[in-house]
Amino acid sequence: MGVPRFDSSEEEIREWLNHIALICLSAEFQELKKELERIYRCSNVENCTLVAFQDALYAFLAQEEDNPVYQSGAF
Repeated sequence: MGVPRFDSSEEEIREWLNHIALICLSAEFQELKKELERIYRCSNVENCTLVAFQDALYAFLAQEEDNPVYQSGAF
């Protein structure tokens, strides 16, 4: 799906945000986020909850770039 461009239409941005929301609500995302939170908390990472969320989201988006199956919404 990719990141929206500066000149993306409102519909494209809304579609992208809906896609992000679906990722964040998935069980797989929640599991990864919780695992990262535990690791970061044990490592005394500042703002471990926020950093875990960001890293989990980045991992899912990067996975989609590497695997076009996820881009079709088949996840």
